[in-house]
Amino acid sequence: MTIISDFRTYGGKHCETTATGCLLLHENIKISEPMMLGLSQGFGFIYWKMNFMNLPFIGGRAKPFDLTRVFCSNMNIKLDERETTSKKKAWQNLSEFIENGVPVGLQVDCYHLEHFKHSFHFAGHFISIYGYDNDYAYIYDTGKKYKVSLENLEKARFEKGPMSAKALSYTVKKKMKMTPIVEIIPKALHEVATGFLNPPLKCFGYMGIEKLGKEMLNWLKCTPNPKTDLLDQADMMENAGTGGAIFRNFYRDYLYECLDFFPGNARLSIGANLYKDAANNWTEIARLIKKTAENEEIKYLEKASEICLDTAKIEKEAMQHLLSI
Repeated sequence: MTIISDFRTYGGKHCETTATGCLLLHENIKISEPMMLGLSQGFGFIYWKMNFMNLPFIGGRAKPFDLTRVFCSNMNIKLDERETTSKKKAWQNLSEFIENGVPVGLQVDCYHLEHFKHSFHFAGHFISIYGYDNDYAYIYDTGKKYKVSLENLEKARFEKGPMSAKALSYTVKKKMKMTPIVEIIPKALHEVATGFLNPPLKCFGYMGIEKLGKEMLNWLKCTPNPKTDLLDQADMMENAGTGGAIFRNFYRDYLYECLDFFPGNARLSIGANLYKDAANNWTEIARLIKKTAENEEIKYLEKASEICLDTAKIEKEAMQHLLSI
C-alpha cells in the first residue's frame, strides 16, 4: 500500500476547485474556493440546446480544467498536466507522483465511481488521489474520502464522450514567488465582465440568461418526461457541485472577499450586492422549476421566466460596474 500520510483535505463544494485545492494545500497554498473560482476567470453563463436534447444544458463556469489552468497561470503556480492514450503511461503519470508523496488531480467520468448513487455519464468530473494498493485507489471527492477499484478508476479515466479528456492527470508546485492576489483581481474581474457583456453567441453571458428566460416557457412541451427532466434540471442548477445558485453563490462570496483587498471600492461593493440578489434569484428559479416538475403547471415556469429575465438585467448591471476596479 502506498499512501500519502500528510495528505490534507480541502472542504470544497465544487469538484474541480476541491481537487485542485487539495493539491494547493499540499504546497501550503491556502486560498478560498470562491477566490479560486474568481481568479480563474472561469465564471459565466451558457445556455446550450441541441436537437437531440429534451432540455438545454445550463452552465455557470468555464469548460473543464480551464479553471485550474488559468488560475495557476495567474498565480504563477507551476502546473504539470499530462494526457495520454496509453493505459500504462496513464498509470505511471499517477503512480510516480504518489510514490514521491505528491497528490494528483484526475479528470474522470463519475459514472464509474462506486460512491455515486445515481449512475450517469459526466466526464468533466475531478477528484484527487492520495494513495493506492493492489486493488483500490484512495481518493478525495468534493468533501469526502472514498476508495475506488483500480479497474473502475481506469475506466473512469478513459471514458469517451462530451467533456472527456485523455486520462488527464495533474500536479501543482509552488514557485519562489507567486503573483499577489491584489494584482490579479482587477484583471480577472475585467476579463469575466468583458466576456459576459460581449458574448460571442446569444447563448452566452447575459444574453444566454435572457434566452433561458424566454425558452423555459416551452419546457413542458419539449420533454416527454417533464417530472424527471425538470427535477434533474433544478438539481443541476442548485446542487451538482455548483455551490448553489449555478455558481452565483461562489461569485458573490468572491466579490465580497475582494473588498478585503479593495476596501471602500464603490463599484466592487455594488457588484457584490447585485450578485447577492442574483444568487437569491437563481435559487428561487431552481425552486420554481422543481415545483413545475412536481405539479406540471405552467404558472411556476412563468414566474421563473419573469425572475430569470430580471436576473439577466441584474447581472448585466453588476458586470458593468466590475469592468474596471
